[in-house]
Amino acid sequence: MRWLFFALAGLMSLPAAAPQALAAEDYAVLIISRERLEVPTYCEIGLYIQDQLAGRLFQEQATSFNLPPGDTSLRLKLLPGQAPGCQPGMLAPAAQNITLKAGDVRKLRIALGPDGMYLKAAALEY
Repeated sequence: MRWLFFALAGLMSLPAAAPQALAAEDYAVLIISRERLEVPTYCEIGLYIQDQLAGRLFQEQATSFNLPPGDTSLRLKLLPGQAPGCQPGMLAPAAQNITLKAGDVRKLRIALGPDGMYLKAAALEY
């Protein structure tokens, strides 16, 4: 009977002994979508956040990121691939800057304009 008491007390104390994982509560969610067929290319598009490759998108895909609040630089660029004609250009495309607040959930979609690809605000639709 005693061993049952000590075993039960030991099991109950395990959660208290385990280190607590503390997640940062102040972040924003950024969703990037290529779900529409606005960009008439089958090439892979690279998404650069703060000039670092953060994601790759094919047609009809979306990806999301948890980002800290503040100013964020976003850039889109065609990535070299297996398909012919999917070679990146020589010039770096222009960056778009957005400001995120803690708790924001933003969705942007890839669109094509006269100056190339850019990110456009989209409805969350969920």
